[in-house]
Amino acid sequence: MNLHDHSRRAFVVRMSRGAALAGLALALAAPLTAAARDANAVVHWNSVAAEAFAPSQGTNPMAQSRSFAILHAAMHDALNAIEPRYAPYTPGLPAASGASPDAAVAAAAREVLLQLLPSQSARVEAAYRQALLGLRDDPARAAGVATGRAAALATLKRRRDDAADQAAQPAFVPRAGAGEYQFTAPFDFAAQPGWGRVTPFVVELREHRPEGPLALDSAAYARDLAEVRAIGQATSRTRSAEQTEIARFWYEDSPLGWNRIANNVLRERRVDAWQAARTFALLHFAMADGFIAGFEAKYRHRFWRPLTAIHAAADDGNPQTTPDTTWRPLLDTPPVPDHPSTHTVLGWAAAEVLIAQFGDRVNYELTSLTLPGVTRRYSGFAQAAEENGLSRLYAGIHFRHAIEQGRHQGRSIGRAVARALAPLH
Repeated sequence: MNLHDHSRRAFVVRMSRGAALAGLALALAAPLTAAARDANAVVHWNSVAAEAFAPSQGTNPMAQSRSFAILHAAMHDALNAIEPRYAPYTPGLPAASGASPDAAVAAAAREVLLQLLPSQSARVEAAYRQALLGLRDDPARAAGVATGRAAALATLKRRRDDAADQAAQPAFVPRAGAGEYQFTAPFDFAAQPGWGRVTPFVVELREHRPEGPLALDSAAYARDLAEVRAIGQATSRTRSAEQTEIARFWYEDSPLGWNRIANNVLRERRVDAWQAARTFALLHFAMADGFIAGFEAKYRHRFWRPLTAIHAAADDGNPQTTPDTTWRPLLDTPPVPDHPSTHTVLGWAAAEVLIAQFGDRVNYELTSLTLPGVTRRYSGFAQAAEENGLSRLYAGIHFRHAIEQGRHQGRSIGRAVARALAPLH
């Protein structure tokens, strides 16, 4: 997907700030681990794709979410053309009984990645050649390749006119007045104001709309402002060391972090390719639709970020708030309006999908690209989603109400998406 040049420049600025982020491309570009190579074909190609995003879409989580969803829809449909176990995403693919599942997955992944990430063609082609070398050159392999390519082309055709290529236009122009979103340093623009017009993968947006921001003259708003002002300040004495760690740990793009959680759990559970394909597809449908629904609400409400609100508190009409023009958040504020927190939306949407698949009593460890060397441990997906959401408060970049409404919207989307691609038997 081609990004507006201004959007690309600004996201690169965000991703390049801070020493923790500097290792992102290196971390994702490392060779696949033995565990990833030994996983089933779907999990393996998920790892290949995650590597390919670093130097291509690694600065645009919205594009990541769409690409991941297209990739896994194609692999899911290819496998179910060979042996129908779940409903397809794009109906009409010819039956391919006897085709090689591994060849089908590899061909589907290759076709999608080459079209969506052309700059990564050398990496993708190398992975594809390696995948085919492990398969007997026979009619089953040829049939698998044909099926995988057909599934990819059908999925790409379905998403071709979804409006993602128009999401940077028209450019957002802030209006004057209290509560209105204003650009936040180091950015001089608002990112992807049209992403809320992208066609969802599964949900109906009207069924998952959050409540709006708090009234500026309300006591609840004053409490929210005071809270983020205290705990989210760069030099906060209220925020604990662990809360600072949580803010930095969860600062990475949601699609990459939650994809890593799913990849680890699927490998540990040793699920087969069909279940892995469905799980990944639903996970990424939920996150892609979470971004679409969240951005529709963000640019409809156009609500200011804490940085702007704290600086301009003298003009918000609330006698319980006071300005501080020297206040700065712990982490840079992403260049999009506050309400709702889409980081929270995606975390809860992903968690609900994984809970539907595996329950919520799952122990796992997690690392982060934005806080290398730190491992956090969780006993469920809801626990991680809650921490993920609160990280934005600790970072000083979202009001608590935006996080709470993000939780509500994300859970609603995740539960709806979890029912898609239903089992056939």
